[in-house]
Amino acid sequence: MFDIYVDSSANIPDELLERLSINVIPYHCLIDGKDTVCYEKGTPFRESAREFYKKLRAGAEVKTSLIGEEAIISAVTPTLESGRDALMITIASGISGTFAQAKLAAEELNKKYSSKLYVCDSANASMGQGLLAIKAANLRDMGESCAACAKWVDDNAYKINSFFTVEDLKYLRRGGRISATLAIAGSILNIKPILTADGGINAKLAFFSRERGRKRAILALLKMFDEKATDPANNQVAITHADCEEDALFLADELKKRGVKDIIVEYYDICTGSHAGPGTLALFFTGKDRRAKSPESKKTRHGKTAEQKI
Repeated sequence: MFDIYVDSSANIPDELLERLSINVIPYHCLIDGKDTVCYEKGTPFRESAREFYKKLRAGAEVKTSLIGEEAIISAVTPTLESGRDALMITIASGISGTFAQAKLAAEELNKKYSSKLYVCDSANASMGQGLLAIKAANLRDMGESCAACAKWVDDNAYKINSFFTVEDLKYLRRGGRISATLAIAGSILNIKPILTADGGINAKLAFFSRERGRKRAILALLKMFDEKATDPANNQVAITHADCEEDALFLADELKKRGVKDIIVEYYDICTGSHAGPGTLALFFTGKDRRAKSPESKKTRHGKTAEQKI
């Protein structure tokens, strides 16, 4: 047996974290200058997220940062000291520098202990990362080794598809993902972008399409599932929302009509959610390999510096 770790952007519901024995290393953020833990074991996440998005809607200023090497070493050391291996699955390296910090932690720890820390880049965020961790935990519980599970994650990361839309473009503008001019024009025209985790070497969030109005944007998420999902009846699907539960439940009901049986619905991770804003709605599922048509797919993975980082 071995232990599994994720950073808190993995967005896995409390009950699944407990049942699957997945450990969370939390991000911290500053909310109006006050240090806030983005996930705390024993504190119901949904209550924390609901309060967070309420503050965001009221105009709270939020600043985020990556998880540093020392925090990862501190969290994982007890596992390695006990003689067990550890697997850490991080948010996409093109979104945050946490993956790079985890690799540095692994280099340090693996010199000191006979047991080993394996680090995997999820090439995704939120439950795109979380679905990989859930699968790894299931494989572990069926007797697979840490090395085998790490290889599975690396081999399958780009088969997790993710698409999301936002309610207000100002949060993307604040994060530097779109210009102020585009944000103003988009708001006037009621443009709702569809974004995705791309197929690049250091996967990051990218614009996929744009829709006129919220309803069409939500229907576009369903269209992506119809076009790209594999085996809907046996596909574990996740929906995360930044305090727009009614839209999330509508999306879940539509997916059930398509034969999907296993659907996770959860509030969107606080750290990355601060960059997307209240009203964000995201869909994650196993589907076509995202690298198939990507111009980045021929480059060496982790060979570039990410442009946008938490």
